[in-house]
Amino acid sequence: MAKAVNQAPFLAVLRELVHCYQAFERYSATHIQTLELTPPQFDVVATLGNKQGMTFREIGERTLITKGTLTGVVDRLEAKGVVVRESCPDDGRSTLVSLTRQGEKLFDQAFPAHVKHLREAFGNVCGKELAALGQGLATLKNALNTASGKENE
Repeated sequence: MAKAVNQAPFLAVLRELVHCYQAFERYSATHIQTLELTPPQFDVVATLGNKQGMTFREIGERTLITKGTLTGVVDRLEAKGVVVRESCPDDGRSTLVSLTRQGEKLFDQAFPAHVKHLREAFGNVCGKELAALGQGLATLKNALNTASGKENE
C-alpha cells in the first residue's frame, strides 16, 4: 500500500511545483537584491504600489509574508523612509501602512524593472504554454480551496 501512495501522480506534480517555485524565487531574488531590498520588502512595496495604503491584515492576505515577519519587514522599510504607519481612520485598532513619496519613487522604478527582469525568463515559454500553465494552476488552486472549504478564494 505504501508503494502505491509513493507513486501517486500528484506527488510528481507537487515536487515539480515546489522546484518551480524555488527556481522562481532564486531568479527573482537576484534582481531584487540589486534594488537593495529583500524579497519580502519588495513584496510589500509592490503590494502597496498604486494604493492609498493597507492594513497589516490586507498586506498579509496579499503576500506570502507571515504576520510576525511582516512587522519586521515594515519596521525596516519604515527605517529606510519607504513606508509610514498611521492609525486607520475606519478602525482605530488597525494600522494603515502606506508608501511615502520616496516609497512611491522606489515602486515606480523597481516594479517595472522587475517585471522586465521576469519577462526575460517567461519570454522563453510560448504564449500557449503560459496560458495552459495558468489554467492548470487555477484548476489546482480551486481544487485545493474546495478541499479546504475556501471555495471563493
